[in-house]
Amino acid sequence: MSEQVEDFDDLRVYRTAFRHSMTIFDLSTEWPKEERYALTDQIRRSSRAVCSNIAEAWSKRRYEAHFVSKLSDAEGEAAETITWLDFAHTCEYLDADEHDELRDEYRKIRGGLVKMMKNPDPWCGPSALRDPEVPYETDTTPQTEN
Repeated sequence: MSEQVEDFDDLRVYRTAFRHSMTIFDLSTEWPKEERYALTDQIRRSSRAVCSNIAEAWSKRRYEAHFVSKLSDAEGEAAETITWLDFAHTCEYLDADEHDELRDEYRKIRGGLVKMMKNPDPWCGPSALRDPEVPYETDTTPQTEN
């Protein structure tokens, strides 16, 4: 963890996943309308779910098992995205260069997620939890009935 991470969107793996999700969105706007539900929506959902699961994992990092579980979900969504990329290439909606580059990037995303899952301590330990202090006050004045 060489960079200061204050929130999920500071994570390199999140930024990479978000950028490639937007690339997929841009590319998929040109795909045939008959693929809207079978392929286009599926690949958009799975690529976006990588990002949303990373965000959820970050919010659950107080509980290591929950953190790892959500990262596992993100990894699964990245694997699903790779599958949809393969379909898009086979159907000739992506050329070989687009396919290979995105496939390689999603493999790297999966690798980054696995690395975080195998070593959650830098993310979940007490020193990693730097949430701002929020004042919590209670009213100690006794209530009287009228």
